[in-house]
This record gives sequence, structure tokens and C-alpha cells, in this order.
Amino acid sequence: MTTHLALLRGINVSGHKLIKMEDLRRCLEGVGFLNVRTYIQSGNVFVSSDEHDANKVANQIREAIQQSFGYEVPVLIIGKEDLQACLERNRFLDEEGVDLKKLYVSFISTEVPDQMVTQLNLNFIEPDKIQLDGRRIYLKYHSSPANTKLDNKWIEKSMNVISTTRNWNTVNTLLKMFQQ
Repeated sequence: MTTHLALLRGINVSGHKLIKMEDLRRCLEGVGFLNVRTYIQSGNVFVSSDEHDANKVANQIREAIQQSFGYEVPVLIIGKEDLQACLERNRFLDEEGVDLKKLYVSFISTEVPDQMVTQLNLNFIEPDKIQLDGRRIYLKYHSSPANTKLDNKWIEKSMNVISTTRNWNTVNTLLKMFQQ
């Protein structure tokens, strides 16, 4: 039995694609997932399954949501080791006096080469900063994510990926939940 963390993109945001977490848990249990747990309303779902292939699990979840709620929702599966690496490899944490409330992580659908940063128009997102790390992008906002051009739409368009973003506190909490 493998535990998977599914990150759903774009549910319960600004009144769009509303899904109650209780209904989502029932939906996923109904298609055979076990130990379904959610964290907050933004689409963080742990499921256990005999299926080890992350892409197959993502497709099962995506299809179940489409069938039950009628929404096309991108689903990214994150493993425990990837989440642990995420917490260990964020170089913004090395900066003196870094404000953890301004740190976020975008999980992306495919790995982006490090040299892609040189091809991006980073002037567009300044004074916000990014760091690429495989299938993660660490974000450090100058003020807040509400006042930035560095959002999922920019990441997806600039890098041709699917992206879903979580704040640093949520990432830490999800790892703790993985370890339970």
C-alpha cells in the first residue's frame, strides 16, 4: 500500500470549482482509495492505494472529480521523499532574516532544466524571486502573493507546465501529515 499526496490545482479559489472536502473524501473512497485525508480547503489530499504509479493515481483522482463534480482539475502527485527534499533544498532559507510568510513552493508537472531561468523574463516578476529545483519552484515574494505577477498563470505560460502553489507553512504541515 502506497500513500500519495495529491495536490489539486484551482479548486475552491475565488468561488470557482467549489468542492467540500467531506464530499471529496467520499468521492475518492467511492473509487477505492483508502485512508483519504484532506488538509484545508485548497486541495491537499492524501490517499492510500495498491497503485504505485503516480500518473495512474493522478488520472484516477482527476477522473473521479470529473465524474462526481463535473470539473476538469489538474492533479499533481507528490511523494514523501520529494516533499522532504523540498524542505531541505530551499536556498531562500539560507538568507538571514527571511520572512517565512513570504515563501511559497510551486509544484510543477514536469522537470524544468536549470538553464531555463536564463531564458525567462525575470524582470517581469521583480522584485519577487524564484529558484528552480527539478519539479519545484521556490518563490520568495517581496510583499505578498496578492500583489505579484509571479503566479501560477505566469509559471505555466513561461515554462509550459501545470503548476500549483502552496505556502511554506502548508508544505511543512503536509510533510508532518505524511509522517503520521
